[in-house]
Amino acid sequence: MSTPFYVSPQQAMADRAEYARKGIARGRSVVVLQYTDGVVFVAENPSRALHKVSEIYDRIAFAAVGKYNEFENLRIGGVRYADLRGYTYDRDDVTARGLANVYAQTLGSIFSSAAEKPYEVELIVAEVGAGPEDDQIYRLPHDGSIVDEHGSVAVGGNADQISSYLDQRHRDGMTLSEALKLAVESLTRDNNGGERTLTSEQLEVAVLDRTRPQQRKFKRLLGRQLSRLLEEGTSSGGAASGDAESGAEPEGSSEEGGAAPSES
Repeated sequence: MSTPFYVSPQQAMADRAEYARKGIARGRSVVVLQYTDGVVFVAENPSRALHKVSEIYDRIAFAAVGKYNEFENLRIGGVRYADLRGYTYDRDDVTARGLANVYAQTLGSIFSSAAEKPYEVELIVAEVGAGPEDDQIYRLPHDGSIVDEHGSVAVGGNADQISSYLDQRHRDGMTLSEALKLAVESLTRDNNGGERTLTSEQLEVAVLDRTRPQQRKFKRLLGRQLSRLLEEGTSSGGAASGDAESGAEPEGSSEEGGAAPSES
């Protein structure tokens, strides 16, 4: 009779973590930055049909890298949780902290379960507040831990390198154009220190804008308005975030939004 092959629990968890990290590293990065009037999400994503960044609720947005089918299931679950809690109690009771805790429980349970593979996803949940000091940004790795971020955060393939670049250059009080310029610069840097070019057609950009009079603060920046903001950031180093209002497209329905595959 052969002896059963034994793997220590520590080694099994390390192998699962390495498996998930490799899957996440294949995804193109997403950058989230605070600016004066809110939070901006910038993703390298040439697909116009599938989104890496989506609205969850009035003041809350979601960004992800990794396997599309896995984080799309999480996004839909988050929308349902937010809708149910807002309907049962009050819309103000739906918070990014509460949503992050729900995602952490789900990811943690899957990661520790020997019956299924870990999710190859990394999430960002952000909420815009009345002022910059009230903004909340949470990063959730594959194992279900929660990291409270401030100022800037990156997830995906070159997250460590991008985060280091952002930490050195991000500052409080940046305009939307300045934050957008910095985000794009961080995404265009490769592992060898070189730079490549990203056009507006290759980017997915959305904001949580605290100055919007509507209850829903999420909007996408598209087309000519996004191109203009990129040009302003390059030529003059900044422009007022309010300039983006006319060219932005609000999300029609948080349940209908999609998420982008990790390969895009």
